[in-house]
Amino acid sequence: MDEVFKALADASRRRLLDDLNTRNGQSLRELCAGLDMARQSVSKHLALLEAANLVTTVRRGREKLHYLNAAPINAIAERWIDQYDRERVHALADLKTALERESMGNPEFVYTTYISTTPERLWLALTDPAFTRRYWGVTFESDWKTGSAMTWEEGGRKIIDSAQVVLESEPYRRLSYTWHTFTPEWAESAGVSDEVLAKLANERRSKVTFEIEPLGETVKLTVVHDGFGPESTVLEMVGEGWPTLLSSLKTLLETGEALPHPDPAGQSG
Repeated sequence: MDEVFKALADASRRRLLDDLNTRNGQSLRELCAGLDMARQSVSKHLALLEAANLVTTVRRGREKLHYLNAAPINAIAERWIDQYDRERVHALADLKTALERESMGNPEFVYTTYISTTPERLWLALTDPAFTRRYWGVTFESDWKTGSAMTWEEGGRKIIDSAQVVLESEPYRRLSYTWHTFTPEWAESAGVSDEVLAKLANERRSKVTFEIEPLGETVKLTVVHDGFGPESTVLEMVGEGWPTLLSSLKTLLETGEALPHPDPAGQSG
């Protein structure tokens, strides 16, 4: 956590975070255009932010796009939020909220976390019902081959749709699939109102991608959830749910005990 506090201590780096909070997913060129700093200085600041895991990057063709990452802020909050008076950490909570909020100008969610596990075990945690049921409250039926169908089961109800498919599957490295169909049965079990269900049903289908990278005794997991339309209700819902869900996944793999999985209405969108 020393790296996080060091990164946040510099006004220029905080300004970069503010800029990304205003419009997430920017290239180095775009960030330089909005700041009165030399390209080399911006690159150095971004490298420090990335080293502190406050910024994560995703390749889009030849460009490298930069995103805010809420994982370190979640870790700070979880470590101290219950030990000190909540009013004294109000500013920290505000920062955590800001880093989790996604800009509607660039409709995608990106989150990076580091887990003490192996790529093989993390892959199982993402695909095996025995794992997903514990930290997610959801199970999948699929052979996890590219193009294969996926059946979701949540709250005792199965969600079957030919459009729910595996898009990419490289075991222990990369997994991508389309997000689930929003049915009246799912809405009832998740406590989602008819009004919200109507909004969800009218939005384009999004997709989620898990990128797994071994780093010594840990694994870097990057989750990219994208494909949303403007002012997406789905994006708002998954943006609130993914940090909690991934925190529970990390806890399960590192301790053997999952956190209580979040309300399905908040995490499964």
